[in-house]
Amino acid sequence: MRRELAENLYEEETGGLQRGRPHAELFLEYPRGLGMDLARFGAIELFPAARRFRDVLGRFCTGVTVVTSMSGGRPVGMACQSFTSVSLDPPLVLFCPAKTSRAWPQMQRAGHFCVNLLSHDQLELSDAFARKGADKFAGVSWLPSATGAPLLDGVLGWVDCTIYAVHEAGDHYVVIGRVMDLGVEEAPHPLLFYKGQYARTQ
Repeated sequence: MRRELAENLYEEETGGLQRGRPHAELFLEYPRGLGMDLARFGAIELFPAARRFRDVLGRFCTGVTVVTSMSGGRPVGMACQSFTSVSLDPPLVLFCPAKTSRAWPQMQRAGHFCVNLLSHDQLELSDAFARKGADKFAGVSWLPSATGAPLLDGVLGWVDCTIYAVHEAGDHYVVIGRVMDLGVEEAPHPLLFYKGQYARTQ
């Protein structure tokens, strides 16, 4: 079951298998990583350096987020690790959905998104947003943010944005958001991803 969730998380963030995508090796099978082993699809043969790429970049610890928006009056969301701040003046952040992402086009049409920073006890929530073909918001408590995007209950913090700019970058888009509102909650520790697995601060 964990492997299935991990494969779905990879597909949700990338929109499906991208044959030969070297950095896909960053996401090996759970619990060593959050995705599928692409060796059986020929990625290793196409990119011999993929494993080294994974091993090196896997040393960079990241948080885990769920990016949300609204589409046709219904909430949409995707698990995402590629999130960072960009600028203080004006206040800008970015995240990087794959060009094949199913959630991103709906967010782009909405013109806004909210980045929910997951807390250490929200691993199951991350798994929920990794499932494909399911109602990801089933049983998930949330309130609308200032832009209308879902602000999930129990998160470490949140950053509510309108879309400021979108740039193509290889097989992904770099989505820059203008921060409209943000805040922190009472959760004490973040959910992390390090060396191919979930992690928590001590």
